[in-house]
Amino acid sequence: MRVPLSWLKDYVDITLPVEQLAEKLTLAGLEVEHIEYIGLPGAELPWDRDKIFVGQLLNVERHPNADKLLLATVEYGAAQPIVVVTGAPNIKPGDSGQKVVLALRGARLYDGHKEGRVIMTLKEATLRGIKNDSMVCSEKELGISDEHDGIIILPEDAPVGTPLADYLGDVVLEIAILPSTIRAASIIGVAREVAALTGQKLRYPPADYVESGEPVNRLVGLEIQDPKLNPRFTIGIVKDVTIRPSPHWMQRRLTLAGMRPISNIVDISNYVMLETGQPTHAFDYDAITTPPKIITRLAQPDEKLTTLDGVDRQLLPTDIVVADAQHALSIAGVMGGADSEVKETTRNILFEVAAWNWVNIRRTARHHNLNSEASYRFARNLHPELAMLAQRRGLALLQQLADGVVAPGILDGYPNPLPQVAVELDPAQVTRLLGMKIDTDEIVRILRSLEFDVAVAAQNEAPLRVTAPAHRTDIEGAHDLIEEVARIYGYDRIPTTLMIDEIPSAYDNPALEFEERVRDVLVESGLQEIVSYRLTTAELEARILPPGVTNDDRPYVMLQNPINPERAAMRHTLLAGALESMTSNIRHHARVAVFEVGSVYLPGEEGVLPDEVAKLVIAMTGARQGRSWRQTDAGVLDFYDLKGVVESLFDGLHIHGVRFEPVDQPIFYPGRVAAACIEQKGRGAIQLGVLGELHPRVREAWDLPAGQPVLIADFDMAALQSVWVERVAVKDVPRFPAVNEDLAVVVNEDVSAAQVEQTIRRAGGSLLRDVRLFDIYRGEQTGAGKKSLAYALTYQADDRTLTDNEVERQRGKIIRALESQLGGAVRR
Repeated sequence: MRVPLSWLKDYVDITLPVEQLAEKLTLAGLEVEHIEYIGLPGAELPWDRDKIFVGQLLNVERHPNADKLLLATVEYGAAQPIVVVTGAPNIKPGDSGQKVVLALRGARLYDGHKEGRVIMTLKEATLRGIKNDSMVCSEKELGISDEHDGIIILPEDAPVGTPLADYLGDVVLEIAILPSTIRAASIIGVAREVAALTGQKLRYPPADYVESGEPVNRLVGLEIQDPKLNPRFTIGIVKDVTIRPSPHWMQRRLTLAGMRPISNIVDISNYVMLETGQPTHAFDYDAITTPPKIITRLAQPDEKLTTLDGVDRQLLPTDIVVADAQHALSIAGVMGGADSEVKETTRNILFEVAAWNWVNIRRTARHHNLNSEASYRFARNLHPELAMLAQRRGLALLQQLADGVVAPGILDGYPNPLPQVAVELDPAQVTRLLGMKIDTDEIVRILRSLEFDVAVAAQNEAPLRVTAPAHRTDIEGAHDLIEEVARIYGYDRIPTTLMIDEIPSAYDNPALEFEERVRDVLVESGLQEIVSYRLTTAELEARILPPGVTNDDRPYVMLQNPINPERAAMRHTLLAGALESMTSNIRHHARVAVFEVGSVYLPGEEGVLPDEVAKLVIAMTGARQGRSWRQTDAGVLDFYDLKGVVESLFDGLHIHGVRFEPVDQPIFYPGRVAAACIEQKGRGAIQLGVLGELHPRVREAWDLPAGQPVLIADFDMAALQSVWVERVAVKDVPRFPAVNEDLAVVVNEDVSAAQVEQTIRRAGGSLLRDVRLFDIYRGEQTGAGKKSLAYALTYQADDRTLTDNEVERQRGKIIRALESQLGGAVRR
């Protein structure tokens, strides 16, 4: 939100330099993101106090040699007025008395005839035979806005001869308004915070006006069909208004606040919203069906409305509308309708200030993609009590700036007034939570400065009874009040102290500890963790299957009100997110190796809530390692690189006895996929996950590079955790030497290396410490349908050096087992 300092000063005295004020606001929870200086030191183009002044036209006449140019004589406080050549379309021959901005030779301004903001310096020039070294300025030339259709016409009371920096120079604070600080989404709201932080008094704007004519309740009726959706609706009627531009001071404030001035009626509506934080809307009273009656209701089936932006909108049955007896006039709290908008011919105004259900307004604005200033505020839960303040202020300005006649009374539909929120606050609780003592008198002062009503017991006895002001909808308990005390007192003044409360007992979280261990092992293996969206679409997840393969028919958990269509369903798999991340990153990196640990959401067997299943996905592609002077081509990652990462994961989790078995899965390249399985006591063989090379047609669907494998592993975290060995017994480093020997065995092609290794380990007993496959051979020496597997065997004992006879006995057992169980033959 943009807050001009000149506007803020109307409601609170500013006693601090701008930078200190910004720091105080930021520490109090209103982060000042940027300070913009306009015409003052610190601005990109400050206005020179010796060369840019408030001037007054004494005379305007035509240029003798140019039909479109004028000669303006301008007084600016010097001994002699100055004649300026101008082509401004908003002054004419014979004009005099208007206040303008005069820039003298040497002044630095923005070039009004060039795109963007190009700085120029005024120099003497001859324009159609007349020398000219000064100019009367437009808003663009001063950097106030991009408006260059005419020169600035200042208010009648602008002091002639005053440096413009003193008259129009300003500072704008850009403040980040969080959903929890919507109370400050107005100039008065920020002024209230400044008053509390600096000890000044908050001033409210005048809301006085004179009523005359027929009362409001005879001019219009009101029907609220659902008070839950429309808690309050107020109506004021103003007749015989004059449509004209709003005064310069209002236009300037709106411009500095980021809004475009339109006309006095529309500007008043926007001005009151920015000033009070309560959105308002002005209808053309004569456009309402006779007899005039306002009805707030849900949109009817197939109802349409053309909004102020000229778009024909199909309304939802959940949209609230403001309507008359025949049709909708506006989308409540979001945007008005074109049929009832204020036009140049409008003479009578129905001024609406209302409160709406904030959840409904947020849903409506999101569906229609109408993020207006009004919907922004309504969607953050404004209190209905704000309506009357904004209504009275709006009526006063309509009378003052549009010459309107205000009808007596305000039609106020408020069927169920919200009860006041009263909270008991014990000063001792403030001390306990903040870790320091704040005097009760100071607590009371702070809360009252924020307009809380504080009832203090005799002799300051606890507790205090605190009633929240009407503009606060976020106060629920004492903790909220303590936060208010802390931020106004100053977080920077709270000393650092150790907690004196008893620390609660810590509870184990095995699932989280296991996840963290998995993350640590994979990061140590050279992978990077990603976190993908849990929201997706069924169409995106269908891309992980080759064309022609149908996805499972399990229904998705769908969001009723998604942020956007691409985030409408809870995911069934982590694979889509991993491939999406890989697609984005492989364009910029030679190698991508990532993993994610997260939940997928599958339909539950009981109830409406889904089953949250923890999964692990690993995705790798690209170069095996970076290029170096030692090795310029390291090749690309393949199945065995992925298998090595998975085996490192099993080693890090102390999971032993895993075997890899061939499986068929449509997302993987046939023959390049395996399932990781393990025998678990009491359960038999369980599958931990699958790993392999992505099917080429799936790779193409994700626009991943051809010519390099895309490797994927998908594991069930619950299955991994069930075989995780959390605590491991550590053995001493062996004191006695090991015996190493090689063993080559010829087996049939259908015998896997895992079967051979398992047979060797069982036969080798406790003296066999390690088995490692180091060679595979197929050729004439093995015969057709045969292969030779060569293993490095390590024998070792903890208490002695093994003899040749002991090793020979173990070797014999292994050979006999291979021959009898697998039909193998040892190569000599």
